[in-house]
Amino acid sequence: QVQLVESGGGLVQAGGSLRLSCAASGRSFSSYGMGWFRQGPGQERAFVAAISRNAGNTEYSDSVKGRFTISRDNAKNTAYLQMNSLKPEDTAVYYCAADSTAWRWETKRMTDEYDYWGQGTQVTVSS
Repeated sequence: QVQLVESGGGLVQAGGSLRLSCAASGRSFSSYGMGWFRQGPGQERAFVAAISRNAGNTEYSDSVKGRFTISRDNAKNTAYLQMNSLKPEDTAVYYCAADSTAWRWETKRMTDEYDYWGQGTQVTVSS
């Protein structure tokens, strides 16, 4: 098993930046594909970004491509989401998730493909 704890959320003005972190404990972090998802008020949880076990592949939703960057440091057991040029519509609770069945180069977009979830961190972007 793995436990995930997100941090780095907060209130930021439109156009600003935040970096989210997802610290993992438990089984070997490099065994997991990692993803970031978000859930806005009254909305379903939606895919934001994913990174493969070896960090060789990344994938983004169209709404964040070019503005957000996902990364991971397997030595530090941490995944990151760098968010630039933030917009009010990016306001949501952001969750990191771990996938125990991913192949080394694989990324996944569906919530039900992830086994473990953090508790979420709130990101609010004011206009």
